[in-house]
Amino acid sequence: MSVAQNPLSVEVTLLRDDVALIKVQGYLDVDTATEFQHHLANQLHHGRRHFLLDLTDVPFMDSSGMNIILRVYQEVRTLPGSVHIIAPMPAVRRILDLTGVSITVPVSESAEQALALVDQPQPQPQPQPQPQSPSQS
Repeated sequence: MSVAQNPLSVEVTLLRDDVALIKVQGYLDVDTATEFQHHLANQLHHGRRHFLLDLTDVPFMDSSGMNIILRVYQEVRTLPGSVHIIAPMPAVRRILDLTGVSITVPVSESAEQALALVDQPQPQPQPQPQPQSPSQS
């Protein structure tokens, strides 16, 4: 039996019925991404719509971890919901910035700051005007 060299620890705290603060510790990579995905899916199944991902204790994240974050981001947007990344370590922040994930998924310095973003009213998409065809003029 082999033991994972960098086990993942995930601790979930419910800030409200629809908001989960998810504190992740350890590497978020190809070896741990499936476990992380199961934690997020479980919270989604139980009615959480807003995910505050505390990455303070994640020293490394590869594309597998980023893909899980982006996948849950896309899924909760339709609910509507949100995903927020909290206080990533410098190496992880650099990856988020280089890949553009930090442009898509908001990055906050604290859980309080992220929760304040959750509580802000989200802009409603405006319908795009349809171009008139020449026969309608």
